[in-house]
Parts: sequence; C-alpha cells; structure tokens
Amino acid sequence: MKRWSLLAATVASAALFLSACGGSGGGGGGFVLPPPAATTPPPATAEAPKFKLSISKTEDVPGSFGSVGAYEKISGTFTGEVDPKDAHNALIQDLSLAPLNANGKVEYSSDFVLFKPKDMAKASGVLRYDAPNRGNIVNLDPYFASRGYVFLTAAWQGDVPAATGKLTLKVPVAKNADGSSITGTYRAELLPTAATNDSLPLPGGPYNAAMQAYATASLDNTKPGYVLTRRINEADARQLIPASEWTFAKCSAAAPFPGTPDETNVCLRDKWDPAYMYELVYVAKDPKVMGLGLAAVRDMIAFFHREASDSAGTANPVAAAIRNTIASGVSQCGNFMKTFVHLGFNEDRAGRKVFDGVFAQIAARQTNINMRFSIPGGGGGVRTDHTAFGQAGTRGLSKDYVDDVAQRRGGILSRCGASGTCPKLFIGFSGTEFYVLQGSPLLTDAWGTADLVQPDNARIYYYASTHHLLGLPSLPGANAGALYATNANAGVVPVVRALYQNLEDWVVKGTTPPDSQVPKLADATLVRPRQVKFPAIPGASYTGLVNTYSLLDWGPNYRPQDETGIATQVPPAYLGRDYAILVPQVDADGNDIAGVRSLDVAVPVGTNTGWNYTNQPGRIDQAGLFGSYFPFVKTAAQRGTDPRLSLQERYVDQAGYVAAVTAAANDLVAKRFMLRVDADAAISNAAANPVLP
Repeated sequence: MKRWSLLAATVASAALFLSACGGSGGGGGGFVLPPPAATTPPPATAEAPKFKLSISKTEDVPGSFGSVGAYEKISGTFTGEVDPKDAHNALIQDLSLAPLNANGKVEYSSDFVLFKPKDMAKASGVLRYDAPNRGNIVNLDPYFASRGYVFLTAAWQGDVPAATGKLTLKVPVAKNADGSSITGTYRAELLPTAATNDSLPLPGGPYNAAMQAYATASLDNTKPGYVLTRRINEADARQLIPASEWTFAKCSAAAPFPGTPDETNVCLRDKWDPAYMYELVYVAKDPKVMGLGLAAVRDMIAFFHREASDSAGTANPVAAAIRNTIASGVSQCGNFMKTFVHLGFNEDRAGRKVFDGVFAQIAARQTNINMRFSIPGGGGGVRTDHTAFGQAGTRGLSKDYVDDVAQRRGGILSRCGASGTCPKLFIGFSGTEFYVLQGSPLLTDAWGTADLVQPDNARIYYYASTHHLLGLPSLPGANAGALYATNANAGVVPVVRALYQNLEDWVVKGTTPPDSQVPKLADATLVRPRQVKFPAIPGASYTGLVNTYSLLDWGPNYRPQDETGIATQVPPAYLGRDYAILVPQVDADGNDIAGVRSLDVAVPVGTNTGWNYTNQPGRIDQAGLFGSYFPFVKTAAQRGTDPRLSLQERYVDQAGYVAAVTAAANDLVAKRFMLRVDADAAISNAAANPVLP
C-alpha cells in the first residue's frame, strides 16, 4: 500500500484553512478551497439578530437536592435569527438559499427545557447543556443538582418529528432562487425485521427510522437516479430489484401492491425479506438547512449566559447567574459537540467562547449536520450504515494533525485554536468505539504506526472493558440480537460521574484533571485486531471482526473533512486507501489492560468486552452497540478447560472479595476516577451482595 505524506507539504495559510465552505474534491486532498458560495445580502434596513424566549410551562421538580433544595423545570421555545452576511454563519450549508424574514434574517425555533434552583442565590454559576439524542429530553443529574447546576437541554437536530417528550428544532427548507424545489441524490437503507408486504417508511437505517424523511422528487421510479437493490452483507454484490417490482407508496394486507402513492414510503411486490438489507438511491427534494442547529445552540447558550432579556423584554430566567458553561453530549450528541467545536461554533457572534468545557461521551466521530440533505442521526457499522455520512469528518484533535491517508492537515481544534475559543475538552470512549465505530484514528496517525500527542486542553479517557451502552445491566444475548450475553460492567457509571466532576473543577477552579487514560502503541496495549490475546473461554470465540474505515469520494462538491457541501456520488466511491483500525489488548482474563479500570474490571467477576456478534445466521456483523460478558465460575473444580481463575482462586472468600473491592475503590478515589461517596456505596454493596460463601 502506498503511503502518502504531508510532512513536507506546503501548509496553506490559516485563513485559507478556515474559509467557509465548498468542496476540495471528494475524498482527495489539497489545501486550496473555492471561495464561499455567494449569499443574498439582507435588506439595507436589516437590524441585528433578534431572539425571543417563549415560556410555556413552569413546574416543580419532585424532591430536594442537598443544600440547594428545590428545583423547577421551565419548558419553552427559543426563536432565533441568523444573519447570512455574518462571517460566523458563513459555513452553514444552503443558508443563502433559505427564506429571509422582514429583518433580513433566517429564522429557527428550538424547544428547550431548563432546570434551575428555585432559589437562584444557591446556584453555583455553572450552566450545563445536555444535547438531546434524537430529541429525547435529558433530565437533571441529581448529584450535580445538589451542586447548584443550571441544566439546559435544547433541540439541535432539525429532522426530529414533533411528539410528546421530544424536543424539536424547526429550520427552513432551502429553495432555488425562483422558489422551486432543490433536488439531489439521496440514499436510504431499508431494514425489515420480519417478512411482510407492508410498506417500509423512509428514511430507514438502523438509527434514523423515526426521523423525518426527505421526500422523493418524483413518484416515477423509472426515471434516472432511482435504484433499489438488496444484499445480505455489506460486501456482497447488490441484487437489482426492477422498478416494476416496487413503488413509492403505502401498502398493507388491506391495500396490497402497488398501494397508495406516497412520497416517503416504499412498497414491494414481494414480501420484504429480513435476511436482506435493501438500499434505495433516489432523487430527494427540499433539503432542510440543518446546519442551523449549530447556530441555534451557539446563540441559546450565549443568551442564557449573558443576556438579561430577549428582544421583547421577556426576562432570562437565569440572568446574571451563569459564570461558566459546560456541554455534555452522549453518543450521537457527543459527535455533535465535536462537530460544533470543529466547525467553529464555539465562538459566538461577538467573538467570545460559548462553552468553557465540553464532554463528548462515547463519541468516536462527528455528526453529519451541515451538508445538503444532511443526516444527523446516521451511524456506522460492519453491515449497515457502513458508508453512512458522519464518518469522513476530521478525527484528530490537534490543529497540526496530519492525515496521511487523505492528504489533509488540521484537526477538530483548528478553527477554535485560530480564534482563541477552544473549550477544555474531555472525550470518553467505550470498547465499542474501537470495534464498531472506528475509534482508534483519534489516538494514532492514519496508518496506525504512532501514538498521537494530544493538545494540552484535551483529555481522552478509555473506559476499559465497556460497551457503548454505558452502565446497562447485562442481558441474555437473545434479548439483544447478540450471540453472547451482553456487557455487565455497570461500574463504569461512577467513573463517568467523577470525570464530570473533574471537568467542572478544571473549568471553574483551574484544577488540572488526570492525564488521558488510553491504550497505546508504545506499550502494546493498542494492537491490530488479530493480535488480541483473547483467552480460550469455553463457548466463546473471538474473531477480530471490526468495522473498517475507508477513504471515500462523495463527489467534487463535498468537503469530507468538514462533512459539508453537496454529495453527488451516492453511494460513495472507494478510493483504495484505508485507515488503520486498532483495538485494546487484553489481560489473561480477556479484560482490557489500558484505560480507566472500573471496579468491575479491577476486581472482576467475569470478562467484559466491547464486542459481541450478531446471532443471525448468514450475517457478518457485530451485535449493534453491545459488548459481551463471560462470567467466571465459582470454584477451581468447575473450571474445566476455562483458563481463567475461578472466583474462589482469586478471592478465597467473600471477605477477600470485599477487601479487593475496598482497595480498588480507594485507588480509584486517589486517582480521581471515583468520588468518595460512590466508593463507599460500592464497598457497602460488595459486602451486602456475596459472590462467594
């Protein structure tokens, strides 16, 4: 494989790197970007952007939270304006094609929920923004409520349908200058779970099924640009389904094929076969200006942090009470927070820092929110969503990051580094991020030959032997579509809480947090999948299956490192180069060596992994985002061929187990990876729940 290098390349100026939008040529390289797309200037009478706060409900939160006491929950809507001429907004895809209001601005409206102490004199001065995952409200955290936090959860994703308990963001649809619909190529994966003649709704996919779809531009599927295929595994050849065998329609047993014409449903003459995944490429219409979600979060945080009232005089309910701001995003939302920083939105319209600290949890990549026909909820996997949007964005953090596979320079912190608005950044990883979500390029060079040196304002913490669903109790594999019982490492939850405390202390007090805790090439704790020394546990088989990461080309108008622009090559073309994917090395028990080892790993009662495999015959796939669990037997006599020591051989008796938990908990507290209150609770729990006589 040919290796490319930028180390001797001429580096473009910072101003050129930070220029707004446009493509740099598919998945290729180069540093020269075309000028930003022309924008329509607002009317000469335009005023500064206006923001409106509408409070629909205020209610008491049950319970009391330490010395802070009672909290209240405020629900409402934040309506904002974005100036297309403001350089802070220039990167937003299709902003120039959105309708303008009388003030010459583009409007958005975001639902929010704010939790605050009823007595704001007891507020700590910290506002924590929790990005909602697919519109789901994030409730306050009782521990941090007892510390006087103000919590804000507000919509950022413009394709969430309105529903009870959901936070929605209303953004406009981009139109051509003559008012006609914009159209473009779009792709959806339709994944039937049972044999059925019922129609399947768009947008499909493993993570987007409940989101609003982009409608087809035509019901005539015989036109160019409309193709439906099927295959069992991602690498299989696609089998064409003739246009005569499917329609854009709703159908059911009562209304069989061809059904009732519908722009966002697909009907098949034969039954959908759950053994297959179906890929639909079609011409979609009416793209939303989804990137407004970035501006919405930026402007809302700036408002609640700094403003006394909105443009109509409605009071900010936390006015003058906020001194520091912290963002938290989990999974999809952690990817969103990384994208928010990467695209420069941690700088507000006045040039000030938006978030002082950001915690991106179980977030290996970025979120595709700022392209035409954006798909913010796309995932990525071995079989489904394998080449979904959201995977091309820059992985490295440093402004000096070099991507030799794509021939690009610059990392997630490049823009904020240039403007002096970078937050203090925590990134938390589970094992699934390595096996399923292509996580290792955050830690190594693109070829996987050297560890990266991370910026001083960033810390990366790997939660050893965890899976993506942090803290979820173990389930039988069949309940999760998995081959093995799912990961049982619930002990990671106190570790995460301690890290949030460390981030607060870094932001508020300037207390330096613990060093990054990650597997490394240098000490052989980060290895190629085939080099993992997984023990020969009876009934378990480690295959080394990982989600690969290829360099892809979506066409010349798409800027992959920013996930910005217009994709014209769909599906994307493979460019013949691949990033290295590495995984954590394990100890003799099969538990990960490196990272923060929670009590379930430091004092194990079994083996926990970040991988698990599908239980569906014929499929080559991981079991979604689940890891595995293989318990230890209790006595040496029960071990048989199991190479792992029994519980009795490890701890002798229950007193020995409790002593081991106590020592490990105290060690985690000393290293600031566990709070004293959680350590004491864990020790008490170990004493109360025997694992040995």
